[in-house]
Amino acid sequence: MLERERRVQPRYHTTPHMTSEKHVQEMESAHPQLRVVRDSLMEAIQALIDTYEAGKKLLLCGNGGSAADADHFAAELLKGFAMPRRLRSSERDRLTAEVAENLQNALPAIPLSGFSAFNSAFLNDCDARFAFGQLVWGLGSPGDALVGLSTSGASVNVIRAFEVARAKEMKTIALTGEGGGALAEIADVCISVPSTGTHRVQEFHLPVYHTICLCLEEHFFG
Repeated sequence: MLERERRVQPRYHTTPHMTSEKHVQEMESAHPQLRVVRDSLMEAIQALIDTYEAGKKLLLCGNGGSAADADHFAAELLKGFAMPRRLRSSERDRLTAEVAENLQNALPAIPLSGFSAFNSAFLNDCDARFAFGQLVWGLGSPGDALVGLSTSGASVNVIRAFEVARAKEMKTIALTGEGGGALAEIADVCISVPSTGTHRVQEFHLPVYHTICLCLEEHFFG
């Protein structure tokens, strides 16, 4: 388990610590094959709770369908997912009534595949294997977290991003297929779902990151 970071003036309203058991059990009930990832999933949830309690942010990366999953994962954190996230009165007081009524609380998450101008320029001018790494170098800070999705665990650009994240003293969480590949060797936490088929791994990744998002939302906004 990653060492818990010291909290100093957290940016987020937090409820008393509550177990993630309910959401994990619901996932396992719907997808019994995913019971094997329980320990790594719980560790990833706690690592991200620690990240956000410390006022840090999450970066995400992946290729193809995993890029779409990274974008989807981020979307569930940046707005209400399964519950309302009304702004607190102290936040609402700084805004007009109309703006305050139409905003929701969020947890900062940045999918790295979304930088179209940067990515096209970097792929044209530089070694494409280091595109995610360059963004981690530019956007990441100590205490932030990086989630990398790779069905094989062998995506070179994701591996390079993890190497950069380690140099930046960031937490690293991998979502992979069975075995974990090279990412399992360098990630702080690796959630290796029980399949090697690309489409099946991606199908399993969806309930895994939805469960993470449910647990984070309940912890910070429940």
